[in-house]
Amino acid sequence: MTTWQPDVLGEGYEQHRIDLGDDPDGQGPIDATLVRRVPRDGEQVRGAVLYVHGFSDYFFQRELADFFAERGYAFYALDLRKCGRSLKAGHTAHYVSDLALYDAELDRALQVVRAEAGGADVLAVAHSTGGLVLSLWLDRVNRRPGGTAAAGIRGLILNSPWFDLQGAPYLRSIGTEVVKLVGRLKPTTPIKLPPGGAYGESLSITHQGEWEFDVAWKPIEGFPVTFGWMRAIRIGHAALHRGLDIGVPALVLRSTRTHFATAYGPEVDAADAVLDVRQIARWSGCLGDHTEIVPIDGARHDVFLSRSEPRAAAYATIDRWLDTNLPAQAPAPAAD
Repeated sequence: MTTWQPDVLGEGYEQHRIDLGDDPDGQGPIDATLVRRVPRDGEQVRGAVLYVHGFSDYFFQRELADFFAERGYAFYALDLRKCGRSLKAGHTAHYVSDLALYDAELDRALQVVRAEAGGADVLAVAHSTGGLVLSLWLDRVNRRPGGTAAAGIRGLILNSPWFDLQGAPYLRSIGTEVVKLVGRLKPTTPIKLPPGGAYGESLSITHQGEWEFDVAWKPIEGFPVTFGWMRAIRIGHAALHRGLDIGVPALVLRSTRTHFATAYGPEVDAADAVLDVRQIARWSGCLGDHTEIVPIDGARHDVFLSRSEPRAAAYATIDRWLDTNLPAQAPAPAAD
């Protein structure tokens, strides 16, 4: 039986700890945290969403949960090991030596979600690094007997997935080889990177933004990036670039443009300040046979944390995509 406790998001949200035992990367006991939006009276459940966050991130987006709940989807979000609610003293935040290690909590979370939702099919949703993690996981699930269909997964929605390393070309060639070498020898050593607080400042209500989040779990400057973690990411990128077969239709949302900045400026509010959107467009076709890529004008890196107009455009795109691809699980939106 799944035990639920009150969550930090307050009334209407609960969390369940998934015990993962000792960390295979040697950082002591670890767990993952599954968060659920408690269904309101009168809400019908026709399916379920399993959401996964990005790097230097955790689940706090109530509006996103409400959006799916209004369309008949019970909403669940997973804070991965050493991330957000799952981060403990002695952990290197977000560190994992192999992205396939996340299969443990993803498989367990999927079991809980399907049981809670009465066996309803699941829509996987993810942001940024979570988009890479979920895509690789679905490819492995699809190679199991019965594939993703037998696992009860019907679709994938990705919000600015991290599908390649941004920056100068040498970072993707000789730079990646250096990362792989150092990542084996000194995996938790931080990589020296330029200041990166512009995007965080654009979001936080204490700066220029409109969103409230815990900066202990989502720092404005982001957590340090380690060589071992980046090695795992680059191996994951290479697997994606060779081509995946996730077995379900996919929708990829991204901004129309990139604007990298070391300090906050208004341009950061209307562009992806973290990833190169051309790379997202280039590699999204590697997911499988049925992928739709939709640029959202004026969107931030997290499309669902953009300003109101691009956010509304993104939600409208999802409505259309659900009606087309998952009609049996896409009830009409509630009236405003």
